Amino acid sequence: DETRTARKAVVSTQSTGDSDNYDVNFDAEVEAEELRKFREACEDEQFPDEMDTPTDQPARVRFQKYRGLKSFRTSAWDPMENLPRDYARISQIRNFRNVRKSLIRQATAEKTLGAGTHVDIYLSDVPLSIKSSSSSCLTLYALLPHEQRLSVQHLAQSRHPLSDQVVKGKEQLLAQVGFRRYVIRPVFSQHTKSNKHKMERFMPAAGGNFVASYYAPISLSDSPGLLFKLEQDGSVTLLSTGSLLSCDPDRVVCKRVMLSGHPYKIHKRSAVVRYLFHNREDIAYFRPVQVRTKHGRRGHIKEALGTHGHCKVTFDKPIQQSDTVMLPLYKRIFPKWHFQYF
Repeated sequence: DETRTARKAVVSTQSTGDSDNYDVNFDAEVEAEELRKFREACEDEQFPDEMDTPTDQPARVRFQKYRGLKSFRTSAWDPMENLPRDYARISQIRNFRNVRKSLIRQATAEKTLGAGTHVDIYLSDVPLSIKSSSSSCLTLYALLPHEQRLSVQHLAQSRHPLSDQVVKGKEQLLAQVGFRRYVIRPVFSQHTKSNKHKMERFMPAAGGNFVASYYAPISLSDSPGLLFKLEQDGSVTLLSTGSLLSCDPDRVVCKRVMLSGHPYKIHKRSAVVRYLFHNREDIAYFRPVQVRTKHGRRGHIKEALGTHGHCKVTFDKPIQQSDTVMLPLYKRIFPKWHFQYF
């Protein structure tokens, strides 16, 4: 502890002593962007997925691509519906685990050299740029069948304990999977055993587990995976560590939006809710969707009251005046098409 305190004192002395050149490399735009992401991350942590119903356009138009689910865990969702055009450019392997075991078994059954065997390899037509480069180490590798094709790759990751940067979904990152390294824009989701997985707007905090999904070449081996942040000066910062989970385009990642309203009048199990909608047409459109409160009460919309968006809701148990009524809506999210080798 004394050593750490001394080091901190030295660092603070050096930083304060060089205060004249502190703002030389300061970028106001980058600082403003980091502040905006930090505020969004704090708001998402305090009020996860909550959103006020817009007043400038009808909710049935704003959320027309969303749907309501009775149960996020058990409700059915067809993974083949409403696929993006980018899915026409990728490949899919049915029964990925069985195919991976079969191909690896075939590769190991062939005549291979044992570990530690000295081998002389002669390369022809080597470019002069490689010969004159400062790096004297070259990596030699071979691909299994289908590993040259693009698909949707999923990495099971755990946030590094020393990483505290705010990373938003679809932000440009550097991925190191096995011997391959490429620049991606991943989508983050929860690591669960369900057939649907809730999207995470930001990379979880230190120690949190998540899955990163992106477009990349198929990898059949159990490869380790790392995610790095690309800095402006060309350096990289380690964000998370993990391993390859699968290459499956059918993995459903859902974005959740919680429209919030507040009880206005309460009588036993019935309540008049306001601010959840702003017109009668939206109430009729979202009437089949089940609502719930922050305290765990569930209910159904019965009818609209007036023309300003007030509605009558019946719950399974009486609710409190301080409770918040929420309407959960879901939409499937796909990775952003961005892939290039680094």
